[in-house]
Amino acid sequence: MAAALGALLALTGPAAAQSAGDLGQDAAGNVYTWTLGADGQGRWTPGRASGAVRERTIIAERYTPTIWTDPDGCEHWVMDDGVEGYMTPHVTRDGRPVCNRGQACGTMQADQFFASDSARIHPAGRTELQRFFQSAQAQAYGIIGHTDSRASDAYNRRLSQRRANAVARVAQASGARVIEVSGAGESRPQASNATAAGRAQNRRVEIICYR
Repeated sequence: MAAALGALLALTGPAAAQSAGDLGQDAAGNVYTWTLGADGQGRWTPGRASGAVRERTIIAERYTPTIWTDPDGCEHWVMDDGVEGYMTPHVTRDGRPVCNRGQACGTMQADQFFASDSARIHPAGRTELQRFFQSAQAQAYGIIGHTDSRASDAYNRRLSQRRANAVARVAQASGARVIEVSGAGESRPQASNATAAGRAQNRRVEIICYR
């Protein structure tokens, strides 16, 4: 019961009870009694316990949950005390949330937006990206950078991350909500790295739309 109450109330000010039987009231008018458990620890119990005679007003506030969307398109909430859950009311029979996965809604060919070995977006590319994010009308976006197989894996991951970060900054400056920014390096090729044309396709930044 104490854990459940903790998810509702954040007691402030003179909220600490002095002894068993003290009564408190939260901001919504609900009454609680300070009781002692078998472990000797005091806790707030909903309702007015028998024999409670001392009544004190407890100043309280309700938690405002933090909400975010994960890469699967699931909206999560979490309270200040760590209690969390999913926003969606749709669940499977075993209780797993049913969420809308994001879909790729745009692909930037890196050669058209960045100079070789650079994460700085060309001015024309920046303008094109701004138009895209202002018109895509998605609830949130994921940005994933990719490279071809030349250079080391560690180097390619760093470059792809830097390019994804650059695109994310343009998105956020355009008012878009970005929930994922990552660099996959050479790990997810779209075409064969054996040819120049294939490597050019692999040098890209994918934009995922969550609607």
